[in-house]
This record gives sequence, C-alpha cells and structure tokens, in this order.
Amino acid sequence: QLQLVESGGGLVQPGGSLRLSCVASGLILDYYDMGWFRQAPGKEREGVSCISSSGTTTNYADSVKGRFTISRDNAKNTVYLQMRSLKPEDTAVYYCASGPCDSTIATISWVSGSWGQGTQVTVSS
Repeated sequence: QLQLVESGGGLVQPGGSLRLSCVASGLILDYYDMGWFRQAPGKEREGVSCISSSGTTTNYADSVKGRFTISRDNAKNTVYLQMRSLKPEDTAVYYCASGPCDSTIATISWVSGSWGQGTQVTVSS
C-alpha cells in the first residue's frame, strides 16, 4: 500500500506562490502515475494536474495551465506542485493521489488509488 503525505500549504496573498510536496512511502513511487486534486468548501473534488511515472507526460486542468507546474523526483519518492500567480479561487484542500494520468484527470478514475490526507491552501489578502 502506498502511503502519501502532503505538505507545503498555507496562507498566501493573491499573486503569490506556494510549492506543495507529496512524499510517498510503502512502495516504490517510480511505478505510479501521480496527480494533484483539490476540493473547495461546498464543491466536488477536481483534478488539477497529473504526471506519468517517468515524468515525461504532464496534464493540467484549464484553470491552472500556465500557472501550476507538476514535477517529481523518484529518487526522493516525492511529487511536487509549484503554484504561481495564485488566485482566491485556488483556495482549497489539495490532495495527492496515485492513479491513471490522462488529459481528463477525472477524479472518478483515481478513487481506487492511494490518497494523502490533504494540505490547506488559502489565497486571501
């Protein structure tokens, strides 16, 4: 079983940046596509970005394209989400997960994978 722990969330002003980290343990991360999801209060969980096991393929939700960058360091068993030009609408709990990375980043395709406990990101002045 893959265990995932997110960190790096916090309070940031609009236009600011944060980098989220997701550290994996239990299994070798190299074999897994990984993704970041978020859930705002009163809204459904949505896919933000995903990356293939090798790191050669990445996908992004339209709402974050050009602002967020996903990456991974398999030697450190860690996946990152660099977030720039943050907006109030980016406020949510962010989760990392293992699952099939494709252009849809559909949550339903990832529910059977491993999930972290989430880290809160709040964008507010």
